[in-house]
Amino acid sequence: MPLIAAATGEQPSRRPVWFMRQAGRSLPEYREIRVDRGMLESCFDPELVCEITMQPVRRHDTDGAILFSDIVVPLRAAGVDLDIVAGTGPVIAEPVRTAADVAALPRLERDEVGAVTSAISMILGELPDSVALIGFAGAPFTLASYLIEGGPSRTYERTKTMMRADPELWNQLMGKLTDITITSLQAQLDAGVDAVQLFDSWAGALSVADYQAYVAPHSSRVMAEIADYGVPRIHFGVGTGELLTAMTQVGADVIGVDWRVPLDVAAHRVGYGVAVQGNLDPTVLMAGDAVMERELRRVLGEGERAVAAGALGHIVNLGHGVLPNTDAEAVTRAVELIHTL
Repeated sequence: MPLIAAATGEQPSRRPVWFMRQAGRSLPEYREIRVDRGMLESCFDPELVCEITMQPVRRHDTDGAILFSDIVVPLRAAGVDLDIVAGTGPVIAEPVRTAADVAALPRLERDEVGAVTSAISMILGELPDSVALIGFAGAPFTLASYLIEGGPSRTYERTKTMMRADPELWNQLMGKLTDITITSLQAQLDAGVDAVQLFDSWAGALSVADYQAYVAPHSSRVMAEIADYGVPRIHFGVGTGELLTAMTQVGADVIGVDWRVPLDVAAHRVGYGVAVQGNLDPTVLMAGDAVMERELRRVLGEGERAVAAGALGHIVNLGHGVLPNTDAEAVTRAVELIHTL
């Protein structure tokens, strides 16, 4: 598998590429199949998860398939009352803000994500041998931010206030969420995924000092509990240029880089002991073929310099997810360019 080779310091047969949110609204076949199905309903339908996961692999010839799901699926599976509202994101019915709320947060049992593991078995039966299946979960901090804020936030004021004002309660909450994340990832790994990505999507809201004090111990426990599976562990966040070193040190084998930091600079920051993933700005896919080729050449060049300096490998990706209004044909052309340049 080219993706696994690049993640582990081997020579891939071609430059591997996959895109976050490659299975989603940019695909007409996705919009058609989801026309009357809610997001969470879809995530708990194994046959639908399999079909949606496979769609971008068939269309784009990517080297990775990312399991179609959402980071709040394990919370919902455990019994947390939440919904994914179109145009908004996850919305929590009863936010977690007190000691009683934290105490009432349920555990996740392995059989509660049986739909996810069933979907993985179906996907592995269809996926070409050369394509890696990537499982994923939300990191404890990002899950905590949704639970405390009640939904998406720009300031994370309630989250950061609890973190600083009541660190004991904060660590209790983070401990419970770490358990949920570990159970979810172990279930996916036992079902046969080839790699996993830990999304700490909103960690970029933190300083390095706060990340190291309040977040890193919990993310480190997640990474440690899945280390023995021997599969690449990818770590990714948005706006995390100043956190790349700390995020790598929690136990990442591959560090995801958004478009704000050049890949060769990122590799230097984290010390070259891992592979790098990224980092095309998603809007480049909407700017026309000439711009796309120019920017891809730049990103590929930065990746080559990173590997030449000692990084284990380069997995091509976006710096965040495919935007919904992206032309699916542009994504296909981008993959073709990456494989041929």
